[in-house]
Amino acid sequence: MMDQHIRILLVDDHVLVQEGIRARLSQQSNLDVVAVASDGESALQKIENTAIDVVLMDISMPGMNGIQVLQHIKARYPDLVVLILTMHDNREYLLSALRSGASGYVLKDVSAAELINAIEVVFHGGTYLSRSVSQTLLDTQPGTTASNTPLTPREQMVLTLLAEGECSKHIAAKLHISVRTVETHRQKIKRKLGINSTAELTRYAIEHNL
Repeated sequence: MMDQHIRILLVDDHVLVQEGIRARLSQQSNLDVVAVASDGESALQKIENTAIDVVLMDISMPGMNGIQVLQHIKARYPDLVVLILTMHDNREYLLSALRSGASGYVLKDVSAAELINAIEVVFHGGTYLSRSVSQTLLDTQPGTTASNTPLTPREQMVLTLLAEGECSKHIAAKLHISVRTVETHRQKIKRKLGINSTAELTRYAIEHNL
């Protein structure tokens, strides 16, 4: 079965970066960079006039930064998937992106294969964080710890795997439980925390050092 076609808007103010990413993604038969933009205003115009599945966007840009553009996108197009691609590996930017509705946060030093995987994960409804940035954030996270959460140890384990971008099937295999049990844990976690989206679950896991 052929992979579903993914239409991408690439937003980055460096032409060389645009060209490099576009060239690499174009080698994938299921990925199509249908538009590019160099700033927030043009990105919003492209979204309005072009059929897009995933916005792949930098944070540092002239005018509005990527977080501000993300907020505008989510206000107008709440279901549009946004994946942040940036050089900024600090906790504040990551949490701001997740709070604003980003489905993933990837550093520019990742391999092409990891970037492609990240695009496919968020397109299919998952959340993706570069392993390096999530590990750095969890290692340096001050304050609250897992012991402060209302979750059981097993629920904390499921939440951690969800935050790492694992799907229910993979979580079930790792924990030696059924997919149905994973889904039950997922619903209990969401209910206990008052959280609806996977991105919010990821943010919660980071903030509570899970």
